[in-house]
Amino acid sequence: MLKNLRSKIDQITQQQEDKENVHSDELIRLKQCNIFRELDKNSEAIAKIYKLHKNRDISIRNLTIGGSEVNACIVFLIPIVNAEIIERSIIEPLLTNLDRNKEIEMLIVNQSIKKISTYKEVLLEVNKGNTVLFIDNCSIAFSMETAQVKARNIEKAETEVILKGPKEAFTENVADNISLIRKKFRTESLINESITVSKKNNDEVYILYLEDVVNEELLENVKKSLQSFEVDVIQNIGILEQYIEDREKSIFPTTLYTEKPDRAASFIQDGYIVLLMHSSPACLVLPATFWAFFHTPDEHYLRFLFGNFTRALRGMAIFIALFTSAIYISITNYHAQMIPPDLLLAISSTRERVPFPAFIEILIMEIAFELIREAGLRVPNPIGPTIGIVGALILGQAAVEANVISPLVIIVVALSGLSSFAVSDISFNFAIRIIRFIFIIAAGILGIYGMVVIFVMGLSYMVSIRSFGVPYLAPMTPRYKASQDTVFRKILQNERWRPGFLRPKDLEKKGDTT
Repeated sequence: MLKNLRSKIDQITQQQEDKENVHSDELIRLKQCNIFRELDKNSEAIAKIYKLHKNRDISIRNLTIGGSEVNACIVFLIPIVNAEIIERSIIEPLLTNLDRNKEIEMLIVNQSIKKISTYKEVLLEVNKGNTVLFIDNCSIAFSMETAQVKARNIEKAETEVILKGPKEAFTENVADNISLIRKKFRTESLINESITVSKKNNDEVYILYLEDVVNEELLENVKKSLQSFEVDVIQNIGILEQYIEDREKSIFPTTLYTEKPDRAASFIQDGYIVLLMHSSPACLVLPATFWAFFHTPDEHYLRFLFGNFTRALRGMAIFIALFTSAIYISITNYHAQMIPPDLLLAISSTRERVPFPAFIEILIMEIAFELIREAGLRVPNPIGPTIGIVGALILGQAAVEANVISPLVIIVVALSGLSSFAVSDISFNFAIRIIRFIFIIAAGILGIYGMVVIFVMGLSYMVSIRSFGVPYLAPMTPRYKASQDTVFRKILQNERWRPGFLRPKDLEKKGDTT
């Protein structure tokens, strides 16, 4: 009895699967077809593809073109179109027309009208937010630009805070982002290309560059990288960044992520390539060297001395963040003879009742600092600062009073952690924080010698890294003809050269009146 029941259930399930497979194969064939001449067949095809019986987003509106009295229909996705544009520039001109000989392109009042002949093109246009017009007894359809995607207003940058210079930041609307860059260039040589990078979702990447400056070989290299993906969906620039990296497991980032249009524009002026995507409030700059992460967006807006002063402070902060905790472990565990006797006695007296060695102390406090930082980022904004204050003051003080951690370790870890905040780039900041733990472990094993070994290995590794063929430490090593904007920048009048490692068509920064 149970066997018969199970076999019947299996038969019903198999029949349902067969029907679904047949239906799926039919849709695949339909999507590869050309547009039918009959309006009814086109309406039926759209209804099948978009599951009109249960999909509330798709709209198929039938109408009759005035004058010629020819039946037609328009297809669009309701949530991502501007209904006012459709009504004013498409429906009203078609219904009120009186001239039977007038062509469609002359009737419709739209900024962009494109002829399409296949269902693959129809689906791409509709999914982008455009409206497609089908006409009876016509194997050509017309696509009109009607997209209206809701997005934030242009606001200040959140992660790249600057003191002087433009405050505007990218939004999730790629059209707004392109306009923010475009308005900084009063030249016809700024090119905006697009490449589809996903197979199923048809996600587009927009490539911006100066045609009379960019290196053609670099541009082709970037395009080949973007066209090499075999994925269904890439919906964000952060996901794209992981696909186009030369070394996916490298601790050092090789693409620059920025949310400031003025910074992106300055890179484009120098011959770099900028990538933009829908729903991404930032862009990628290619290629990226170490010095691009070391610099901040507002340094060239500051006067020469002020900008270099901030770079000196940042260089000092990176050194403190990387080496302070490791040096403390090395000296207290292996090289006590390097410390003056009075300081050694002071350190010994603070550690007299502490049960843990210096290595364990530092490791506990560094991990605690990272936990407090992560908690402060993830909790709601009103209580974020409270978490930091509670963690830093109350827990630190309690640990000292309980003789679990020595007071000097609190100072060392706090100095190291606070210094890491001087690095504004997110990816480079993560790299600094991770490398700090590597130095701590090396110092705990071999002291200063372990730190030197890791430092030499790290430098050797950085020299070997390339970003789209560009050496990571250029133009310091190897040296190229450039403005040498590395640790310190020059006076703006002396920065005459674009980066030579990019091999731009126009190496010298000069006005061109032709």
